[in-house]
Amino acid sequence: MEMPSRELAAEFELERLTPEFYDNPYPTYRALQTHQPVKRLRNGGYILTRYDDLVTVYKNTTLFSSDKKREFAPKYGDSLLFEHHTTSLVFNDPPAHTRVRRLITGALSPRAIAGMQPDLIALVDRLLDAMAVKDGVDLIEDFAAAIPIEVIGNLLGVPHDERGPLRDWSLAILGALEPVIGPETFARGNDAVRDFLAYLETLIARRRAEPGDPEHDVLTRLIQGDDGTGEKLSAKELLHNCIFLLNAGHETTTNLIGNGLVALADNPAEKQRLIGQPGLARTAVEEILRYESSNQLGNRITTADVEIGGVAMPANTSLTLCIGAANRDPAQFPDPDRFDVGRTPNRHLAFATGPHQCAGMALARLEGVIALTRFLARFPNYALDGIPSRGGRVRFRGYLRVPCRLGG
Repeated sequence: MEMPSRELAAEFELERLTPEFYDNPYPTYRALQTHQPVKRLRNGGYILTRYDDLVTVYKNTTLFSSDKKREFAPKYGDSLLFEHHTTSLVFNDPPAHTRVRRLITGALSPRAIAGMQPDLIALVDRLLDAMAVKDGVDLIEDFAAAIPIEVIGNLLGVPHDERGPLRDWSLAILGALEPVIGPETFARGNDAVRDFLAYLETLIARRRAEPGDPEHDVLTRLIQGDDGTGEKLSAKELLHNCIFLLNAGHETTTNLIGNGLVALADNPAEKQRLIGQPGLARTAVEEILRYESSNQLGNRITTADVEIGGVAMPANTSLTLCIGAANRDPAQFPDPDRFDVGRTPNRHLAFATGPHQCAGMALARLEGVIALTRFLARFPNYALDGIPSRGGRVRFRGYLRVPCRLGG
């Protein structure tokens, strides 16, 4: 029997999530929006579920800090995981955030991304060719996860025969960001950071000896720094932001493509609509990002006494920003639980907003559009072949496995 909405909101705890929540968190998110949109948690922090509240927090980096040292110290201790997650771009405030972001976005200009399109189309077509000769496929391993690994591998100049461990390292490091982790998850994440750092030291040494074109090679650009300002990253910043680039580019885009193909299979009328109108691909990608946000949770900490949604909070209050809930806020999105590949306007927060808006969002969008349009053109009759496996994560919503029949 389903729990009443008010009770669902009252009993919600981020550190005690149920199997039902992992499967479908959206009824809980709606209950929180309705009854406790600024919900106090047992640890003294708050979870925010309304769209407008998230926008307010995202846009004010002075009152709401992304620095995670205070939050992560008790969780990770003196570990490589702590070092990584407190050094990478996403968990820092200006001016450090601004300095690193400027170096990265310079290599992800519109012209640079447009130049990636022919290679991206060729990559997707090779993956489709390989799937076509199989009896059954896994949409994640055979397709969704393979695309961003190659794209980010190309951006960083990782040789093809050295890309094997990248996905496992990424899953282990990001898995340690879950609200509650056990010793095995911690150890796996810490080991992944150690192994990734060791590999990057070798890769960076090779690139220093033989630099690439900084207009297209992100690693060379990060090594050389900003010609205009003379700013360069420290050795530690360089290493950890390379890890961040791989993790951010891999996880979100894998989930975008996988979530999209599952949502289309579950909504056959919208699938047929998109097949019949491939010009809707861009709005379809935005709807996938809204409907099943790849990244469901963000975090901030207050730097002074503030009030959000009528609730007063002291400085150093931890905030969990529920992106998955905000992207289904009925105050912003009419009929928010309906999957509509032509939805417009669609000002979702899947890429955040404000100074921390995702630096690679244009590239992720391009990957999504090309992957979906070419997959549907090649395999319009695909269907799921069994129950997809999610892997029990709340922060990043996607699939580990999606068995599929491609059809005739």
